[in-house]
Amino acid sequence: MSRNNDIPRPRLPPEHLIDADPRAGEERLIGGETGLAAVMARARLVSRSSVPVLLFGETGTGKEIIARAVHEHSAFRSGPFRRVNCGAIAPELMDSELFGHEPGAFTGAVTRRKGWFEQADGGTLFLDEVGELAPAAQVRLLRVLQDGEVIRVGGERTLHVKVRIVAATHRDLPAMVEAQTFREDLYYRLSVFPIVIPPLRDRPHDIRAFAEYFAERAAGKFGLRPVAVSDEDVRMLAEYRWPGNVREMAAVMDRAALVGQGRTLDIATALGRPRITTPRGARATAPASEEVSVASGALVDQGAAVAVEPLDEAIRRHIELALRRTHGRIEGPYGAARLLRINPHTLRARMRKLKIDWKGYRRS
Repeated sequence: MSRNNDIPRPRLPPEHLIDADPRAGEERLIGGETGLAAVMARARLVSRSSVPVLLFGETGTGKEIIARAVHEHSAFRSGPFRRVNCGAIAPELMDSELFGHEPGAFTGAVTRRKGWFEQADGGTLFLDEVGELAPAAQVRLLRVLQDGEVIRVGGERTLHVKVRIVAATHRDLPAMVEAQTFREDLYYRLSVFPIVIPPLRDRPHDIRAFAEYFAERAAGKFGLRPVAVSDEDVRMLAEYRWPGNVREMAAVMDRAALVGQGRTLDIATALGRPRITTPRGARATAPASEEVSVASGALVDQGAAVAVEPLDEAIRRHIELALRRTHGRIEGPYGAARLLRINPHTLRARMRKLKIDWKGYRRS
């Protein structure tokens, strides 16, 4: 593979401010007036053809929503939409996953299995995190893109498939091509029409719209009284760097609503900062020279009487509220772990540390 210092890098017009509710199927797109319309216009434009689309964007920016939009506006919309996380498949299983296998093709292959290309025939195959593909898998993917044909592992018959390819990555693929870790020919094949999704930290004007949407959604989801997003809430959210982008903001607003219990949005605690409560008429910020002492486990600023709730107590209230909402259920689609968007094992570990007994929340 040749090195090429002139590999085209996707350019993003400065007016692009885009994103979507990150959960697949909820095509609630926010920020349309300030730039989302431009990106969606590109998605609709490329939908009219069958060329591959390559989405660039950090984790949590809503790449799958854009991929679904391409599918829904294309001639393939009556066919299936299949998503494959290329980074989650072991290299030795990649051929079987993508192309399928015949009985007896390898140990454990007792039945015929259709691969993702066959399953997506007549529709769209979304190759998420395509930059994670091993070199051997890159070669085989290129061959399918060129010929439109697959052969199941252990099979001999050539199968013709008609599939729209939308790929996505958070990696710098041009740099990977230069480093010879991603095939140049595959890059050119995939990047016929690139679409770049900027991170949330580059779109400060979208913060309020996202916060208001997710706060309203959280109130409805948890049965809480809706709470307005304040200017101070927006300031704290805008100062945060959002490594997880919109997906992370959705989780943060869920936590803020749960901890606030319908009285307020506790953004500080949700972001992992100490929650500051200032008595009416007191100064919000005391001079650095004023004494700070520890009383009853809480930090107390003697000058402004500003109390900071211990973090463990905030986490305890957060978990206990989730357990009340789910009647002590931890796992499953209606469990506290799903509500809190953490792994059930992580939740149990925190409950043990905080000595929280889930049995006390079971429905009687």
